[in-house]
Amino acid sequence: MFDLYLDEDCPFGDETTDLLGIEGNGRLRIMSREHGVAACMDELAAFYRKRGLEVTAYVREGREFNPHDVVFEAKGDLRQLFKLWRISQTFLSIVCAIAATTRLYVETARKVNKNVIIATSRKTHPGMRKFELRAVRAGGGDHHRNSLSDSILITQNHLGVVENLNEIKAVRRIEIEPRNEEEALRYAHITDIMLLDHLSPQEIQRIVPLLKGENPNMQIAVGGISAQEIPDYAALVDIIVISAPYYALPLDMTAKIHRI
Repeated sequence: MFDLYLDEDCPFGDETTDLLGIEGNGRLRIMSREHGVAACMDELAAFYRKRGLEVTAYVREGREFNPHDVVFEAKGDLRQLFKLWRISQTFLSIVCAIAATTRLYVETARKVNKNVIIATSRKTHPGMRKFELRAVRAGGGDHHRNSLSDSILITQNHLGVVENLNEIKAVRRIEIEPRNEEEALRYAHITDIMLLDHLSPQEIQRIVPLLKGENPNMQIAVGGISAQEIPDYAALVDIIVISAPYYALPLDMTAKIHRI
């Protein structure tokens, strides 16, 4: 994937570095101006090594860093460092922000319910899913679904075109997103996870005992809520599904290159 980023940013060579005739070896340091959580550093380091550069330091996966900390450092051919500088800084500013935002949501939820899971959806940016999912894990979150191929989620749209679910069986866990309370109760006996979307805390509090009465082993997930509402729902459900970490404001990072 980093090859694609580089091809986008430097398709025919680096005009500036070529004009200046830059040669020799140097050191690149990427620093953060904000607090954050490290994510995807191993993958970036592997790409640098593939390009013949030496990675001398980086913050380990899931570790927190503070303003002015060096989060990634490499040395080697200056021409390579200038090519990789911007895509590396931009990439880390995005994934480390996702990890930091996920951690904030997890800590917020677990102040209310130490067992609740913060899980992100499939609403990743095209081409970034691998890294964005990795960043969520670095922040202490989980994945609601990685892809259409790894889980079963019968959504409201599926229910709109399928007449009856009572006969379905599967090796994988079955999750259902009902359109209304009647459907939730009708399919409670075949559901491993019930995803209750866009319900108020009061509605969740009322319906969950009814669902558990039909299927005590069922897990309750909630979606369609804002980050500010996490404390209101955390005590009522097993899983909070949220996409907001993917859209976290990138961290403010900077980079310095020096000749060595």
